[in-house]
This record gives sequence, C-alpha cells and structure tokens, in this order.
Amino acid sequence: MFKCFAHPLFLEKVLFLVPFLLVFSGCDTFFGDHVWLNAPVENDKLHDGLVVVKASKVKNSSGGSLSYLGTIVTSAKINERPQLRVALDYDFSMGVHEVTCAEFKSIMGTTFDERCKGENSDLLPVTKVTYYDAVLYTNERSKREGYDTAYTYTETSFDANGNCIMMEGLVFHPEVDAYRLPTEAEWLLAADRDWNPSGEWNSQNSGFEPKSVCSYPHIHGDFCDMSGNVKEWVSDWLGYFKDTVITNYVGGPDGGVLGERVIKGGSYRNDPSSIKLYNRGDVYVVTSAAKADYLGFRIAFGKILNAVWMGSDGKARDSRIIPMTSAAVVKNNLGTYRTKLVFRNDVTGNLAYVDYVNGTLSVTEILDTLDSFHPDISPDGRLVVFCTGMEGVSGKSDAYVRPLSLERVKPLKLKVNGNVSIPRWRVLENGDTVIVYVSDAGNNKDESSFKKASTWQVKYAQGRFGKPQKLFDGAYHGGISSDYKLAVTGARLLRARIANDGGTLANGRDTVWYNGEQACNVSLANDGSKRVAFLDFGGKTGAEFVGKSYRTHERLLIADSTGKLIKAIAAPEGFSFDHAEWALNYVSSKPNSGYIVATLTNANGAHTKIVLVNVDNGAILDLVEGDELWHPSIWREKLNIPEMSKLDPDSAGVYLRPSDKWGSIIMRYKMNLLWKYRDSANVAIVGSSRPMFGVNPLHFDEKFFAVNFAQTPNSIYMSRDFLDRYILKHMKNLKYIVVSLDIDFWHKIDGPNGDNLFYTDFLDYPGYVYDANHDYWSDGFPEGLLEYTESSVGSSDEKYYMKDRGCYTNVTCSSWREKPDIEEDSTNYDDHRNLIDDSKAALVSIIKEAAKRNIRVVGVIFPQSPAYAKTGSFGRYGMRRSVAERLIRELKDLNKKYPNFELLDENKMGKHDYSDQMAIDEDHLCYGGGVLLTLRLNKFLLSWDAKK
Repeated sequence: MFKCFAHPLFLEKVLFLVPFLLVFSGCDTFFGDHVWLNAPVENDKLHDGLVVVKASKVKNSSGGSLSYLGTIVTSAKINERPQLRVALDYDFSMGVHEVTCAEFKSIMGTTFDERCKGENSDLLPVTKVTYYDAVLYTNERSKREGYDTAYTYTETSFDANGNCIMMEGLVFHPEVDAYRLPTEAEWLLAADRDWNPSGEWNSQNSGFEPKSVCSYPHIHGDFCDMSGNVKEWVSDWLGYFKDTVITNYVGGPDGGVLGERVIKGGSYRNDPSSIKLYNRGDVYVVTSAAKADYLGFRIAFGKILNAVWMGSDGKARDSRIIPMTSAAVVKNNLGTYRTKLVFRNDVTGNLAYVDYVNGTLSVTEILDTLDSFHPDISPDGRLVVFCTGMEGVSGKSDAYVRPLSLERVKPLKLKVNGNVSIPRWRVLENGDTVIVYVSDAGNNKDESSFKKASTWQVKYAQGRFGKPQKLFDGAYHGGISSDYKLAVTGARLLRARIANDGGTLANGRDTVWYNGEQACNVSLANDGSKRVAFLDFGGKTGAEFVGKSYRTHERLLIADSTGKLIKAIAAPEGFSFDHAEWALNYVSSKPNSGYIVATLTNANGAHTKIVLVNVDNGAILDLVEGDELWHPSIWREKLNIPEMSKLDPDSAGVYLRPSDKWGSIIMRYKMNLLWKYRDSANVAIVGSSRPMFGVNPLHFDEKFFAVNFAQTPNSIYMSRDFLDRYILKHMKNLKYIVVSLDIDFWHKIDGPNGDNLFYTDFLDYPGYVYDANHDYWSDGFPEGLLEYTESSVGSSDEKYYMKDRGCYTNVTCSSWREKPDIEEDSTNYDDHRNLIDDSKAALVSIIKEAAKRNIRVVGVIFPQSPAYAKTGSFGRYGMRRSVAERLIRELKDLNKKYPNFELLDENKMGKHDYSDQMAIDEDHLCYGGGVLLTLRLNKFLLSWDAKK
C-alpha cells in the first residue's frame, strides 16, 4: 500500500550532474539536503470512492510532499518546461478512478456520452464533458453531502446537447472544504505512484473505445487509469512554469486570451509511447468549453489553505484579479463585444486590461518599470496613454503612449519642458487625434495656483508626437467637449471653463460649480451631452438633492452642461465610489443614459472592485475584483453597420460564443475571411491545421489571390461541407481549391460523431443557423453581414487569424522530433478499411463539384517527421506504412478519371527536404517551412495554369 520511488523526472535532471545517487531501501530517496518521499495514502472513510493523500506527513526543506510539474526535456512544448517543483503541505482526497457513467448519472440525472446508454456501461468513464460540466458535478455532489461549494458562478449557458459551455463569473475557491477537481500538482503526486503508460492495462486499452475503470476493491489505496483510458480535466488554468519551488501552487490566475485549461494523462486513442507524465494538454488548445470522447475527469476533496497562483511574469501570488462579468453581459450593456477595460493594479503599479472581444475573461497585466496612473484608451482602441503622477498631487509627472497589448514595444514618452498629467485622447473636427493634458494636477482650491497651471494638447500620429500647443490657463483635466465650448476639472473644487457666446475656450471664462463645495474625480461625457460626472464628500448641496445625508463618495453625481445636478446614483451598501470615468465612444439615442466605469472602495478603504454603472437606471455591474484596482477606463468600438441592412443583429455573423473552443474561434475568422474576400479570391485552401500553419497566401504569385480557410478540428467531410455550403456559393472567381489530404486521420467518420462542425456544433451558433435558414444566401450576399461578423465576439489575437489571409503564424519553430508521438495505433485501420474508402469518396465528391464549375483541385499531403520512417506508422495518427503507400498510389491515379485533380505529395513517405528548423512539431510546418511549401505549390499552380 505504501509504495516508494525514485522520481523519474528528478533522476532525469540529476543523473548527468552527479556521479552517484544514493537510493536507499524503504521509502526515501535522498539527494543533498532534500528528501523526496512518496506521500502515504489511505482509504477515505468519509467520501466514497476516494483515497486520502497524506501530503502533509512528508517533511523536507520544502515543507511538504514535492510534486514535479513539467520537464527539463528541451523538445517538450514551451508550456511544459522548465520543471516547476510544488510543495504540498496539506492532505487531500482524490478519486481512485475517473468518474463513471453511473456516478455521473446518479448526480446529474443524465450524461452526454452515448456510450453511457449502452448495456454494461455503468463502469465506463464518462466522457464528452466540458470543464464546466465537471464543475457542476462536483458542486452538486458537495451540496448533496452537506458541504459548501468550491466553485461559484452567476450564470450558465448550455449547448444543444446539454453540455454546459459557459459559466459567467466562475471563481474557484481553494479555501473551501468541498468536492472539486484536483489541481495539476495533486494529480501528478498521485500519478507518480504507478505511472506506467506501457503497462498491461494500457496496452490492452488502445483502440477506438475506452474500457471500464479499474475495480475499487482491488486497488488497495492506489490510483488507476492515470496513464490511460481517458484524459482528465484538472482544476488549473494553464500557467507557465519557472525553475523554482512553490508551495501549494494551483495554476495560473487565468487562462490567457484563449482561456486555456490543463488536462492530464493518456487515453485509449494514444499509443503508449506518446503518453508523458509532464504532458498538459491535447493536440490543440484546450478551453473550458472543450469536450471529446476521450476526455473525462476524476474528483478531489479538501481545502487548500494559502493557495498560490503564478502568472505569465513568473511571479507567485496569493491573490488574483478576477473578471466577474461575461463578455456577453458587457455586450448587452455597451452594444458590442469590441470593448476594452484598462486599469492600474495598485499592488504592482502596472497597467492591466481585459479585452472583451475574446469572450474569454482574462486579465492581462503589462509588465513595466513605470508607475502607471490614469490610463486612457485611444479612439481606435489600440493604444493607451498614461502618466506617472496622479490627480490631487502636484509634482513630477510624465506621459507615455504604448500599445494596449503585450507587444514588446518601449512606451513612447512625451518630452516637454515641465509636467504632463492626466492625459486624455481627443479627436478634433479636422480628424486629427490629439492628447490633452495639464501641467499640474494638484489641489485646485487656491485660485492663483490653479491659474498658474495650464491645459495643453499635442498631436499624435503614426507613432510620433507633434509640437505641444497651449490651449488656456488652468488645469482642466476632466475633459473638453467635442465642440470646444466646455472644459471641466476637479481636485477639491468642481471648476468649469465656458466659451463665451460665439467664442471658444481660448477666450472663455472660468467658474466654480457645485456651490464651491469639495468635489473630485470629474469626468466630462464624450457623447455630446456635456454631462459631468463627479464625486463629493457628502456635502450640503448633494444631500439636499438626494434628499438625505450620505458619506464621502457614496453618491455618483451627474450635472448638466450648466452645472445643475440632474442625477445621483448610490453606491452598493458597504462601498463607496472612486475613480469614475464616462465610457468612451458610447453614444445612446436615449437622453440622459450612458455608462460610467468606477472603482468601489470597501469599509477598509481598499479599492476591491471595478464596476460599470448604468446611468439610466442606476444598475451596477461588477466587472473585476482584486486587492487594489485604480483608475479604470473603458472603451467600446463604434459600430459601422450599414443603415440599409435588414439582418437580425442577434443572429447575423454570430459564429462564436464567449469563452469558446479554439476550433470555433478559428472558424469565426474563416467566416470573416470568406465574407471579406468573397469577390477577390481565386484560390481557396481548405483542410486541417497542417495547411492552416503551412500555406501562406501572401507568398503566391500576384495572379493568385489565395485565402486560407483551413481549420481544426477538421476532417475531409468538414472540408467538403465548407466548400459546398459556403465557399463554392460565394467565391465566384474561384479557379483552384487546395485541400489537405491528411490520410493518417482518414479514420474519422462523417456525421455527428466526426470532426465536422456542420454536424457537431452547427446548432450552437446563431450565425450558421441563420445562414442555413436563408439557404446560405444563395440568392445573394446580404448587406451588413460582413460588418456584423467583424463586430461579433472574437479574439484579441485577431491579427494572427487575419493578417496573412488565414495562415496562422503565431507559432514557434522547434523540430520534427527524433521520437515523434504516435497518437493512435497504426493497426486500427486494419479492421476499418471502410473508413478510408468513405474519406476517399468525400474527396471525389469535392473533385466532382469543382469540375462542374471548371475549378481545379490540388490534393496536398503535408510533410511529417522523417522519423516516422523508422516506425510502423505513416504519421502522427497512425496508418500502416504499407497501407499508406497503397492509398497514395490510388490518389495519384484519380487524375486518370478526374483531370481537374492533381496530387502534390510533399511528405514522400518521410523522405522530404523540409529541415528540422522548419517544423513546429512532428506534423506541422512553422513559418519558414510554410513559405517553402507555398512557393512549391505556387510553382505547381503556375505550371498547371500554363497547360490550359
């Protein structure tokens, strides 16, 4: 029951460093002053089916049982290295095996896995569950057994199949004693006990179906199926590692712009040689909404005190900045997903932002050495200007402009003689973009001191500042109206500068509003209404307007263009407002409406929330929570929908849900590309991720206007249906179709159980259903569909999907790998030759439909690792090499019957000339390899074109 080991990854790291390693008999492995112990386990008598891991019983210099995350293997994925050591100083319980069909049904009442409906299915691991489904299961089991829940959320969404695909405001509470998913560190500590992907259980388990889980009475306190059967969700967001030791690590603070999650272990689909203890994902990006017939989960129980997260900056933190509102809710308020929020994280002094176009709620912090205050987002949403001083404080302050992204660009400093405080963007009537700033943002109560300061503007264009221009005396940093008739400010007094009749602010008059009472955080609406938002200190004027007394900053006050109070909005009970600013670019047809972003301060004075305030009805929406959040600025893109469009705005172009799968994100941009280039393109590239990475439309001859529609997950059936339903209908100038022939996964099937969006997820997206209900617009492309598609939910990494017309270049070159993974048994095709024939028939269908339109088809076999030639497998997903050779001959012979088809074999059974430096991994080209293949494809097309 109490097994001991010399950790294989530890040995991997130290055997070449030291001439000896003392491995003692019994339970301990010693090296230097460290002792690695396998934590003892015992059956959990309180929680059925779980085993207690006594991690706290192991004592060494790190404070608890050590779990090893990642590897030192240099060929591993970038998110799997370097190796992170995690000390666990607490006990926890974990499921002996994956949650079964019977267990899932007993708690949730149903499953989404058709295999669970068959006879003798009770002991099969439940699959086709999203991360959210697993969360719902653990929460429900906790409630049934009288515990609190480890996960909280405010709202859920489900797809047509019943899977939970989104949880608004999802927060993991590690401090709660409840059922939950295990952390990656916990999972690995348990898996290390009997890690053996080549063992008897797994060798019997490869193929097309999972097997029943191991029988509980026979495991005697150990865990099973961790290296096989099905892959498993763990609790963590995908974080990046650092070569250090962290106590009680629970993952990244969020999943980045894609919302990536961690899954562990192997599955029945994998060849044992491809299953590594340090693996953290699947072939492609894993998000919370992902599901697969080889992905399940097991549960854990127990609280994690003093949990620690580690961000992309490599810094461990015991707190997080947590987005609380979904992109869909933000869109429902501000009218578009193209919304950005930026603010100061006062704990670090850095700027942080949320890009709601992602749909995935992620807080990105811009690491910098500059202390960043009062950020303001540019009119186009791409840039942010900020200063190094703050309102109410005189003294040195500089201003900088930088991209509102993680681009490694040095912030551009505005160099002037003097200070630059509280900078704000403004667009002039002539179209010029300027930054308005003041020379001092200190206390403005003293009239003479206030007049000594001044308000300035400087033009900004193409990454350069123009010559600063003084506008007028007085530090008016609350904003200037678009007609240049009103300027406001407040840092003790609410001051206004008003243009005289027929004049401008340059010769205007200064006045004090709000009866001279104390006011601050003044912000002028940018919608033309000239309304002024501000905070006060519970003064007489505000109390008389509200009808009762209140404390400092407990009311958000709004005045009209003359300074008359017209609105007061109460802060939530127990909080007060701070740092209020009008939403940028929001213009409503409804008078006296609009939105203001602000921070909320709790009773201890901590700015723990950023909220969106609906000025019309006073509703307050929590956007972000954290320890100290300051100076928010929220921007939304102006919509550009043609006035004549009669399309349904809730359906047109909606090809993606918030927080969606990576494959769906890719397809959303393929639809964007289709509508954008439907009249221009004459070459369409379809297929899997291999051409998505490996064919670059920008490197074709000028006579070929190519667009890359390749996507993942893909099958030949998906390529067929994409062409039939969309591409062939709308690309009227199409001359060539380039289709990837991924024969190693020609085991995939057509229909709802295959990788074909038009059967699997079609009904979950209003955009596709809307298109289908209008016969995919066979009667003509509708006005506004492109604009609706462009304004729909997407990704802040949009440029990587669009800039090369669909070739995804945001990848890192690595190598073909000397020992490439074989994801599936090469012999699986032996009894399923019909699957190959069906895939070939789908290709023939593509060729025939193209011939009707006088379109030529090039089938491309993409290069894979030359090392497969030393195996029995054609490629990453199997197929006997002898079967592959026979099939390739058949494909070449298709030209005899269908002269509009040609085969371009760039793999040549592994004997190709694509170098190691041209590969991402064993079956994908990176940029250099993609350029080379594109040039060869271009030459092939030119040669074929010349034969006309």
